[in-house]
Formats: sequence, C-alpha cells, structure tokens
Amino acid sequence: MSKPVIKISNLSKRYRLGLKEKQSETLIGQIGNILKSPWTNLKRLREMNSFGVEDDSVFWALKDINFEVKEGEVLGIIGKNGAGKSTLLKILSQITEPTSGKIEIHGRVASLLEVGTGFHPELSGRENIYMNGTILGMTRSEIDFKLDEIIDFSGVEKFIDTPVKFYSSGMKVRLGFSVAAHLEPEILIIDEVLAVGDFEFQKKCLGKMEDVAGQGRTVLFVSHQMDAVTRLCSRVIVLKDGNISYRGQSSSAVKYYLGREENDFEAIFKFDESISNVPTTLRKIELLSYGKTLENHADVREEIRVQITFEVMESGIKVSPGINVYNEFGDHLFTSHHVDYMVNSKPLALGVYESAVVIPAHFFAEGVIFFSIALMRYKPFHIYQLEEKILSIAITDSVDGNSARGIYSGYFPGLIRPKLEWSSKTIN
Repeated sequence: MSKPVIKISNLSKRYRLGLKEKQSETLIGQIGNILKSPWTNLKRLREMNSFGVEDDSVFWALKDINFEVKEGEVLGIIGKNGAGKSTLLKILSQITEPTSGKIEIHGRVASLLEVGTGFHPELSGRENIYMNGTILGMTRSEIDFKLDEIIDFSGVEKFIDTPVKFYSSGMKVRLGFSVAAHLEPEILIIDEVLAVGDFEFQKKCLGKMEDVAGQGRTVLFVSHQMDAVTRLCSRVIVLKDGNISYRGQSSSAVKYYLGREENDFEAIFKFDESISNVPTTLRKIELLSYGKTLENHADVREEIRVQITFEVMESGIKVSPGINVYNEFGDHLFTSHHVDYMVNSKPLALGVYESAVVIPAHFFAEGVIFFSIALMRYKPFHIYQLEEKILSIAITDSVDGNSARGIYSGYFPGLIRPKLEWSSKTIN
C-alpha cells in the first residue's frame, strides 16, 4: 500500500482585510478626522495584528482542512474562484505560512503556481533552468542530461539565452512547466496557469502530466477544466468557502461540483414584455425534461426539451427559431433550426407562438452545456434576435452502468456521449 507523501492536519489560513473608513459628512468632521488620523492609524495597525478578535475584517481562506495524498497519486482540487485552492497550494509550496495546523511533506516539491514562478527576470531561460534544478537539489550533470529535453518541450529554443524578463506570459508558462515536469521532483504542484498556454501546448502538458503520474510521482492539480480533471486525477477534493465540501473519485466529484456547487446555471429565461417596437421578439425560453423545468443539472439519461416562446408583432413576417449549442470549452457542438418554418416558410399572423426541439437522452457528455437562441428569417437572410449562451445546464453521470460510460469512471473522451447498441455472436 502506498505511503502518504503529503499529510494535512487541521490546516487553516486567516487574513485580516482592510475595511473602508467611515467618512464624516461635514467639513468640521473631516478636519477632525485628519487631526485624529495618527492615533486612528495606530489603533488600526494594532487591530490588524490582533487576530484573537473575530470581526468583519477577518477572512478565513482555509478552515480546518484535513487530507492525505499517497505516493504516485494524482489529486485534483476544484472549486469556485475564492474557494481557497491557490492559498492551499501556496502553503504546500511554502510560499506562505499557515495560521494553524500541521503539514507533512516527504519529497522534493516543484510548483508552477503563477506565470514565471521561480524565475529570475535578469537571467536567461537557460540560466533559470540550472537555477531551478539546483534549488531542487540536482547536480549540474543531472541538469545537463535533461537540458535538451526541457528546451525542446518548452518550444522557446530560439529565446533560451534571452533574459526571461523579455518573455511573454505564454513563453514563461511553457518554460516553467517544462522545468517543473522534467527535473524529476517527487511532488509536482500545478495551478490553473496552463490556461495561459495555447491549445496544442495544453495537450502536451496534459500528456506530460500523465507520464509523470505513470512514473509513480505525486501530482496536485488545480483546474477549472473539468475534462482535464477527470482525465488526469484518480481522486478529487472540492473546496467551498475554505472548507472541503466533497472528496471522492474524479467523476463523482466533478458531478457534485457541477450539479451542486455551481448554482448560477440558467434553465429558464423570461424577457421584458414591454418590448413592442420590433417585428418579433423572444418572450421566454426554457429547458425541460419530461415536462418539468430543469434546475441546474440534468442526467445524461434525460432528454432535454428546448422550448422557445416568441411573439410576432408585425403581421405577415416569416420567422424561424434556432439554437446553437456549446460545451464549457467553447466547442460548437451543433446548430438546429426549425426546418419546416425555414423550408416551407409562411407569413405568420400576429400572436404568441411556442416552438420546441427535443435533444434525446444519451447525447451529451458530462460538463456544462450552453444554449444560444435565435429568431431568423431566410430569403433574404436576417436575424431578428440572437441571445448568446443565455441558457446553461450541467450534465452529470452517476456511473451506475446505465449510460455509455458503463461502470468506467476514468477519462472518457468525446464531445458527445451516445449510448449505441452493440451486438455479439459466436462465429465458431
């Protein structure tokens, strides 16, 4: 059984925030505040250092965090902005000190938390590679052995002898990741910085992290890209308001996060009914499943009905509703029009109309799906109204054997997830 290489016990991090000063409404009061400011500032300075008092200025970035990471494990850490992810990684990387709690780390740690972390701006890329390797405890001959591989992977070979201060943010990320991944630390900590790189480099980074994990090294990975988290991580913890709100295998943790943590999905939208000076306008759009309005998530086994209510306010116009559907990574999954209204278009009388299209069950993969809605006319083409990504829903899978996943909980690629019929027979 693998031994823990990281053990976190009752870890907390507290900050004191600056509060807005109360301003006097009178001139005499403002002059009085100026005269009292030296004593007021001294009092505020003392209060900022007195953490024993809990008031509105005290902010707990982390509160009583407990978990272990085994040797060779890839642990994902997800959560909304402000949940405490970056604070946790900074503490583990010994960039900042915890307020309380205990941390045990067994092994060399390489961190990539921010663009250019650990680089000296006046040194060249080559010199920074040697400096980082030395910090990790490697000998010059060990770094020499890895140097060409690091430079080739980073793709900045033309600028490797240029001072890092002249690098773009993307170049710094490329070189920083390459150094961190190739200099063989026992523990690799990666924050969301990979989002700075281009798509091809992100693919290289994900592949390299899979290689690193396959070599038995430990990886902590923070990302908002749920597909990458599911692909790379064997286990995931979900942070919310400085606490661990969920921990478990990757697909169930992502399901929890998308279905419960992200409450800002919109499955219904109603428009201002006072709009009247246009030929036609949307009145309501709604996502339903089997007659019921969806809340913030849908199971992969559920059909989704996109229901569009619009009003015609100029008699005799032709209108065709349509949708564009995207995933959370911006991939345009498909477009669908009301083809009958388009091909056999007829002028519509004044009134309110309802059009709907049903997307079958077992169609979407897990993740967040966005819907853009349009009212159009053809011959000549004209868009009356377009609402970009106005509806959204999280697609989840319980991995119970009744979807295209079956019982496989690891990375399952593909933009869509149809459950297709398979057949087998004995031919001998």
